[in-house]
Amino acid sequence: QVQLVESGGGSVQAGGSLRLSCVASGFDYSSGCMAWFRQGYGMEREKVAAVRPVSGFTYYADSVKGRFTISHDNAKKTLYLQMNNLAPEDTAMYYCAAAPDYVWQCKGGYSYWGQGTQVTVSS
Repeated sequence: QVQLVESGGGSVQAGGSLRLSCVASGFDYSSGCMAWFRQGYGMEREKVAAVRPVSGFTYYADSVKGRFTISHDNAKKTLYLQMNNLAPEDTAMYYCAAAPDYVWQCKGGYSYWGQGTQVTVSS
C-alpha cells in the first residue's frame, strides 16, 4: 500500500534552485530508507541522495554533494530534495524511492517508486 508521489520539477536556468517533494503514504519510517534517484536521457539511473529517517543518516552522490539537501518531514510524510546551483548535467527525471527494510547505508532495497518528476536545467 506504499505510494510515492513526486512533485516540484520544472525548467530552470543554470545556477537556479528547485525543491522536489515526495509524499509517501503507507511507509512507516521505521528502519528503512528513502531516496532520490535520477535518470537522464540515455543515462544510467543514479542514486542522488538517501536518508534513513529514524537515524538521520544521509547519503549524497559526489556529483551533488554540497548543492543538494535531502530532508524529510515525518508529520507530513514527505521527502524533499532541495537542489541549489543547478547545472545542465542535473537534467533528468527524478524519482522518489522507498526501501522498507534495513539496508546498510541505504545502499539498496528500494522496492517502491514514484512516477517521476522532470527537472530540466538550461545554460
